[in-house]
Parts: sequence; structure tokens; C-alpha cells
Amino acid sequence: MINQESMQVPLSDAGTSLHLRYIHNTEKTGPIVLLLHGAVENGKIFYTHNNKGLAPFLATHGYRCFVLDLRGRGESVPPISRGHDYGQTESIVEDVPTAVEFISNQLGERPQFWVAHSWGGVIMNSVFARFPEEIKYVDACAYFGSKRSLYNNHPEKLLKANVMWYRLAYYYTKKHGYLPAKKLRWGSDSETAKSHRQSAEWAKISPWVDSDDAFDYAYELSDKKLPPTLHIAGVNDKALAQPIDIKMFMKESGIGTQALNIYGKKYGHTHNYGHIDMLTHPNAVTEQFQDVLNWFRDHQR
Repeated sequence: MINQESMQVPLSDAGTSLHLRYIHNTEKTGPIVLLLHGAVENGKIFYTHNNKGLAPFLATHGYRCFVLDLRGRGESVPPISRGHDYGQTESIVEDVPTAVEFISNQLGERPQFWVAHSWGGVIMNSVFARFPEEIKYVDACAYFGSKRSLYNNHPEKLLKANVMWYRLAYYYTKKHGYLPAKKLRWGSDSETAKSHRQSAEWAKISPWVDSDDAFDYAYELSDKKLPPTLHIAGVNDKALAQPIDIKMFMKESGIGTQALNIYGKKYGHTHNYGHIDMLTHPNAVTEQFQDVLNWFRDHQR
């Protein structure tokens, strides 16, 4: 039987907390998994309340899953609104480390496996760069459609990135004080003006350097052996994470073991997966979800 419960993790700012969705079976003894969403999204990309999605799938195989909503997203409080001045730097230096410490304090163990969708993979590898001592606790990672800079020139990328993300989004953040992406039907959640600006700067072909303090993530990772990471791409993900984009992210993500699997009918799969349905399509359970499970089993220490 799969159980779900919500936990609120206080942050340093009074009245601000992160939401963790704890999804597990009744035994609560398996390895711990931390799951992180991408931009204009929240943790619901990994689960539904009726136990569909990657996190419940892993829970049925004994894993204890913690799905994190970054500050202001999902069920974290308060939701993003005008005046919130935090961005992805805060996600890297406080949100993810705070969630990891909370899990460690609650269960006496740190997450053994890390999973991300889209921009969440950039945040996670940035955490490894800032806090390399965390690497030794993580056996393996699985990143769905994660890239940093966009190298492809597909027409859909030119629309979604060059027009919408690099131009129109700045107009909306100036107008509203934040990016109301859900209202615009650009995604499932909002972004602060700062988180949009910082992610847009990195999504362009530019150095992987923090705009707050000039921390050079690429330099710090250049000689680091990160946990073995399985990268997942979909053949219908034309705009946001084509194989060339993912390969360039892999290239700047240390010297550890990395693999790239592409999911589509021409590779023997049942569906041509895109950026979102690589995690939400019913057939993912027997294809990429199963491959993630095997990856974790092969690399569990």
C-alpha cells in the first residue's frame, strides 16, 4: 500500500516554508529519493494523489520518495507574488540543502538517489558544485529532459525560448512583479522575476556562473566525479531538451559516469515522448520508469 503525506519545512525567512510530499509504502525501509521539478512547474510532475507518476512507482518498489516544491511553488508557502525577490541562487544555496537536512533529521539518513525534471537537473548539479561534500551520500541520479543552455535551433525552440522566455517573459515580470506562468498557460506554476532572469541567462549559451556572487559552477565541477547519472530525452521534446542540449549539459557536469537514453518509437518504445509526458504518459511506467529503477539498482552501494 502506498501512502502520501505532506510536510512543511521552515526556511530562514519568517512565515516561509518548503513543501515536501512524502510518498512511501507501509514498510518505510527502502532507499530515500529526492525529486525536484523544473521551471514554471512544481512537484506534481512526479505524482498524483491517486498514486500515478514516478514517485508512487518508485514507492511500490520500496523507495521512500520526497518530492520537493521549491520556494513559492506548489504547496510551499507563501505562493510567489509581487515583491518576492528570491531566485535560483536561493534554490541552490538554501532550498535544496534545507530539504536534505530536514529529511536527514527526520529519518536519520540522507537521500541516496536524486531525480530531476528539466531545470531541476541544473539546480541539483549546482548544489553538488556548491556543496561537494553531499556527493558522497548520493549513489545515482536520473534527470528527465535536463539541460542548461539551449543549443538546438528547432522552430519550436525559437518560439518558446527566443520569443517567449527571452523576451515576452521580461514584459510580464515587469507588468506583474513576477511571472504568472500558470495564468499564461506556460506551465504549472509561477516564477519570481529573479528566478526567471537567472534561468534565462543560463539557458542562453553563456558561462555557468552565478549572477549573485560570481560562483563558477562549471569550474567547480570540472574535476568532480558526480554520482552516476541517467539522462532521459524524448524524441518529441523539440524545444527544451534535445539530445544536443543534454549532451552539452553532460559535458560540463563533471567526470562521473553519465548515460543518455532517448525515448521514441524509432528506438523501440511505444510512444514518442515529449518534455512533459516523458513523466506523465501511462506507458512511461514500463519504459523510462523501469530503466530508472534498473539504473538505481545497478548503482546502489
